[in-house]
Amino acid sequence: MAEFFKFYNSSPNLKFLKKTADILEDGGLIIYPTDTVYALGCLSNNKKAIQRLADVKKIKLDKTSFSFFIKDFNDLSNYIKPIDNKAFKLLKRCLPGPYTFILPCLKLQKPFEKRKSLGIRMANHPILEALMSFLKVPLITTSLHDQDEILDYTTDPELIFERWQNKIDLMLEDGYGGNIPSTVIDLSYSYPAVIREGKGSLDLL
Repeated sequence: MAEFFKFYNSSPNLKFLKKTADILEDGGLIIYPTDTVYALGCLSNNKKAIQRLADVKKIKLDKTSFSFFIKDFNDLSNYIKPIDNKAFKLLKRCLPGPYTFILPCLKLQKPFEKRKSLGIRMANHPILEALMSFLKVPLITTSLHDQDEILDYTTDPELIFERWQNKIDLMLEDGYGGNIPSTVIDLSYSYPAVIREGKGSLDLL
């Protein structure tokens, strides 16, 4: 059965987060809070964990659209091709925050070697931010949404854990989650294209 770490008032517990990083390094799948909805993820350099994540989501690995949580803007150049000043200023206005930006990417390692673009996130959530400081590579993120559900996103962490505990290794619980996903903006072309309007305000664009 999966482990369950409970946090209080969004206060990072470094002992829990260090163990979370160890579980991720061992190929674990975790559920964690973000500034939008609870998310499911693993380390971006662990091929077995990524395949397991795709299997849990019941999608083919080459069809996945997993995004990366990165630590900060210094991490951006490791995965994204150079962008113009206008696009960079937009990222600086919106991140960290409830946005996913789709950007042209550098050559990535397997199983993402065929991708031409990559979704990038930087979350404004203290627990996730603290966790990222323990990780050497980005954290893959995907929502817990299922197409056959009436509600897009479950907010009750106990219900989430009850449903997913046999498919994951750990859940980080920080109270009720949100039910509005990130705003997705495609910067792969010459102008920003809003792919999905979510929690992030469009006024910043």
